[in-house]
Amino acid sequence: MPGIPLGVLDLIPVPSGSTASDALRNTVDLARQTERFGYTRYWFAEHHLNPGVAGSSPAVVLALTASATSTIRIGSGAVQLGHRTALSTVEEFGLIDALHPGRLDLGLGRSAGRPQTPSGGPVAPVTPVVDGRTPNGLRIPPKFSFAHLVDHPRVALQQRLLNLPGARPQDYAEQVADVLALLRGEYRSAEGVPAHAVPGEGADVQVWVLGSSGGQSAETAGRGGLRFAANYHVSPGSVLEAAEGYRAAFKPSAGLDRPYLTVSADVVVAEDDASARELAAGYAPWVHSIRTAEGAIPFPTPAGARALTGSWTAADHALVADRVETQFVGSPTTVADHLERLQAATGADELLITTITHAHADRVRSYRLLAREWARRQGAA
Repeated sequence: MPGIPLGVLDLIPVPSGSTASDALRNTVDLARQTERFGYTRYWFAEHHLNPGVAGSSPAVVLALTASATSTIRIGSGAVQLGHRTALSTVEEFGLIDALHPGRLDLGLGRSAGRPQTPSGGPVAPVTPVVDGRTPNGLRIPPKFSFAHLVDHPRVALQQRLLNLPGARPQDYAEQVADVLALLRGEYRSAEGVPAHAVPGEGADVQVWVLGSSGGQSAETAGRGGLRFAANYHVSPGSVLEAAEGYRAAFKPSAGLDRPYLTVSADVVVAEDDASARELAAGYAPWVHSIRTAEGAIPFPTPAGARALTGSWTAADHALVADRVETQFVGSPTTVADHLERLQAATGADELLITTITHAHADRVRSYRLLAREWARRQGAA
């Protein structure tokens, strides 16, 4: 397990009783702090129409954070290509790279509601799962179905507001290929006309693909010889499939001669297990708001969370069960043990940590305690 770096995935959560301005100031502070703690990457997710999440534009927040930090790599986790063009994405990141060269990770995602090109078929499992656990004890719950959200009016509204009337998303693999061609300065239209994105062309940007299954995203990353991020924190039931699908599809590229994988995890660390569980109490109602298409609510206090869940039915609990039972919550030792199991089961080269608590100070402390314990184990390995 030696040499496994930790990164940060920040959704820029808005705690109840605070504002988006507060959340953004906290994010800049957390980026500075985690840089000092030794985290290697700081990524921003992209979400829309979520009252409890302020991360609607990774590129804008990256520009702000780049000026507040100096060594930590910063990136998107991920830019959602379903409502964007390859050119706009390369130009935005090119602008940031022009002032902060060599620090950017361009993470690319498909985005919700986008039609998926069928994969080449299921990948034979490498890591066995028996009674919901891998041999080393990592919890792999049943896969969660998002079918109930596909035709939800709020999902349809989001797509309508994000896309120009009549616009159709480009094939995802083709769009990723266009991003790479524009970065290399090799883009040509079907008619042979070149296009040069300036700034953007020649930018020292590390390209990643993010995905939650072994389907098109994993295949696109693998066939393109790109780095891949598998989302255990979003879809824990399919993380092994995602990792294995990526490796099965991998072909070496000029920038990468072997598969390179990071895996995300939801984490809350405190001095002891009981304190951490109290800090994590708001997670269940927060996930519930996302999975009912309400949009992420402002992250509640522990007391507020108990008030929200007090009248829940069995169906409400079932809706969030896979996420709650795979959130790593506890003391530094408890959580580091969970992360070691996740790394071993997936073969991850890195781990990406996302932590949400109501109080900013608790969130900072969680990252600090984990970094200290992880460094101790890395040094002892």
